[in-house]
Amino acid sequence: MNKPYAIGVDLGGTNLRVAVVTRDGRIVEKIKVSTCTEVINNLIGSIERLFSDEVNGIGLAIAGVIDADSKRITSCPNLRLIEDIQIVDIIKDRFKVPVFLENDAYVATIGESVAGVGKGFDSFVLLTLGTGIGGGVIHNGSPLKIAAELGHIIVEIGGRRCGCGSQGCLEAYASARAMIEAAIDGINDGRDSAMRGQIEPGSGNLQPADIYRYAIEGDAFATEILKTAGRYLGSGIASFINIFSPQAVILTGGLTGAWDIYVQEAIRWASENSFKELYAKTQIIPSSLGDDAGLIGAACLTFGHK
Repeated sequence: MNKPYAIGVDLGGTNLRVAVVTRDGRIVEKIKVSTCTEVINNLIGSIERLFSDEVNGIGLAIAGVIDADSKRITSCPNLRLIEDIQIVDIIKDRFKVPVFLENDAYVATIGESVAGVGKGFDSFVLLTLGTGIGGGVIHNGSPLKIAAELGHIIVEIGGRRCGCGSQGCLEAYASARAMIEAAIDGINDGRDSAMRGQIEPGSGNLQPADIYRYAIEGDAFATEILKTAGRYLGSGIASFINIFSPQAVILTGGLTGAWDIYVQEAIRWASENSFKELYAKTQIIPSSLGDDAGLIGAACLTFGHK
């Protein structure tokens, strides 16, 4: 098939996003809905809204571990409902086009290398900072076909239980979920904070953007949460710099909105805890595609970028 468009799907723990993408990585149209219990029905319905005879194939980006042989999601800590479902076969049977399935951070890495700031580097590490933390690696111009579960390196021995089942993972200390849990636990333990009003029954759900807002307004506990998460993130980044010696570490996801507190603390920590020679050769920069990297990368799977 040599059609001009592909459909990229980014299915995360919070949102389902679907887009029509051109061969050069340009998004033509996209939609976004909340992820809920009717995951498969919502997914098929969203694809139907954008599907046409000009679609080359469908690429799926999922936040989890993918079994390449069975084309199944074997582990998806933030969306257990879709584990072990033959999602590729379901979509292929419905739309009669090739369907590809990969980890969301892996395809975001492809998207960034095809159409984003990653085009300027032969080697980089991409970190997706959101509900969880994912990663991908470009080496010598090509994506490394490895698990790259960078959010699940251990940063605290015997630490908090992570959604993956392990203890002390980076994701359990530096993700959006980790920040919210830290805020709720601290306030329940008596910490003084203006955030208290947002965790009381009926007050609405506390979000990372709220924590950042309170920090900007001078809330000391909110600032502490962001900086603590940033230090853990920086510890992870230092490890990735020491292991991969990349030209860049590219950060994407909703948490980059707190760049001037959370990410700046991570950069400071990484600079102090990685080999100086390697850190000096590494840029830590935001993605130019933001949340669209996964959509573009998923679509690019159908055009042969793997």
